[in-house]
Amino acid sequence: MSSRSHPSRGDEGSYREAPLPRLAPAGPTADEARYIDTLHLGDDLVHAGQVFGEQLSGGRTPTRETGSVDLVAAPAPVRPRTVPVELPHPRTAPAEPRRPGAAPVELSRLRSARPHRPGVVRRWLDRQDTAIRHAARRVLTLLCLLPLLLLLAREAPRLAQNPVVLGYGFTVLVGTIAMLYIAYSRYDDPSERQLRRRPRAGELASFPALPTVPRVSFLLAVKDEEECIEACVRSMADSDYPDLQIVVADDLSEDGTRDVLRRLERELGITVIYLEKNVGKKHALVRACEVADGDVIAFTDSDCILAPDALARCVHALVTHPELGAVSGHTRALNADDTFFTKAQDVWYEGQFRVAKAAEATFGSVTCVSGPLAVFRRDAIYNYLPAWAGDRFLGAPFRFATDRQLTGYVLGQRWRGRALKERHADSPFVAERDYPERAWRIGYVQSAKVWTNVPARFKPFMKQQIRWKKSFIRNLFFTGSFMWRRGPGPAALYYGHALWVVSAPFMAVRHLLWAPLHGAAFLTLLYLCGVTLKGCVWGLAFKIDNPGDDRWRYRPLMSLLSALVLAWLLPYSFATIRRGVWARGAN
Repeated sequence: MSSRSHPSRGDEGSYREAPLPRLAPAGPTADEARYIDTLHLGDDLVHAGQVFGEQLSGGRTPTRETGSVDLVAAPAPVRPRTVPVELPHPRTAPAEPRRPGAAPVELSRLRSARPHRPGVVRRWLDRQDTAIRHAARRVLTLLCLLPLLLLLAREAPRLAQNPVVLGYGFTVLVGTIAMLYIAYSRYDDPSERQLRRRPRAGELASFPALPTVPRVSFLLAVKDEEECIEACVRSMADSDYPDLQIVVADDLSEDGTRDVLRRLERELGITVIYLEKNVGKKHALVRACEVADGDVIAFTDSDCILAPDALARCVHALVTHPELGAVSGHTRALNADDTFFTKAQDVWYEGQFRVAKAAEATFGSVTCVSGPLAVFRRDAIYNYLPAWAGDRFLGAPFRFATDRQLTGYVLGQRWRGRALKERHADSPFVAERDYPERAWRIGYVQSAKVWTNVPARFKPFMKQQIRWKKSFIRNLFFTGSFMWRRGPGPAALYYGHALWVVSAPFMAVRHLLWAPLHGAAFLTLLYLCGVTLKGCVWGLAFKIDNPGDDRWRYRPLMSLLSALVLAWLLPYSFATIRRGVWARGAN
């Protein structure tokens, strides 16, 4: 590949261009043949989707985590899988001896990684045909939601009499029930079985198929992450996938990160780009895309650890479902045991993925392919990378590497793609090859496990939440402009969530300030009881998904924190939206 400066980068350095997608080889290698055989075998054996009934009896996908240097896998239970297991790593050289003081971290330390034996209900469901299994899921879900449905039926007559007092709580409860029902009765893991709701045959034929074993470029941007970067890169390199290119872009780290990367570059054969000027995370990732040559482009964050089969599961979902332009993995907290605060966030993460993303995935419209494991088809995002890097909002550059915005380019390219490409027509990302705008769907792979360090203290947590609120605001003006075109289901979920987020500050003012000052303290009490009830419902959902884990009780506390503290961040985030910094610290 030739080297030349990217035209939109000025004099910031020279990086190699990304060539056109690599053609599939004439014949598979030995590793690829084993991978293909495993996929075919899994298609015949696996009937274990993530269903509500099976969650009643437990059953989690085994995963592993690393410490700062070494990776130690926990014993895995025997269960059918649709992804390769223990494939030889084609690039890894013999490992260096462990450095003094570096100790491996055992997977068993993480509750979220401990395997659970499938229970009676799940085994029964697995033996049924598709129609019976899905009908049983609907019945089981309705039975579990019956207490909330009875509560709604009891309070419905009073709503007309006192809509001011009961309206907000009634609406939130209806939305919660609807999301839980959709997530638990309709969601299927696309890496474990064919999705039931797919485009019609004519539309499905318009999506080009990926090679059986597509080449994957796994990208990472890092700045000043000396303590965790080695564990992250090693987990990337230990992915059970036969044709993998790893590219790390160091955005002018000033600690010992570069020394670690140089050692890993020699040992693992990865590609490292050492930027000579700090350009920000988003631009650093685009620099990595310039040298990426995969049919699939995957991203992770520098404080994450991936399960060895996580990437392969996501790629398998894309291969078997050509209509999927991207998929998101499932994220939990890596440092969940550290503090009360990290335990609460771990439970919160589980719900945001298992319920919220699962509900969106049933319509093929996941609105945020989250950074810990974001896997895209090359032809779904390649033309839009310069638009992502040069994104502007309210007349100023929007520096945050928002996962939502990149996801929005996939969801909305059918209506916004042509204009975006014309705006950046001189960029090599557009000029080299113009990919057609397609009505891509976006999915979520629950079995693709990844762990990330979450903020252990209040101040970093607030900074993270402000950054996320800014990304939400920016994306609302983009994705919100076309989401109604994707159908009533995706529109209801997206605009319903947006309305809830936007109304949260007003509800906080009304219930926490106005009501007590006007002698309506009962309204404040009713509001807090409703928030707690919603948190308990989400906590019980966590309990069903994670039998034996008593952390479900932290979920109501996160709901109260959201109502009492986080609701006020939206106005502040909007007022300071032009401020942006490169930050990933979790301490």
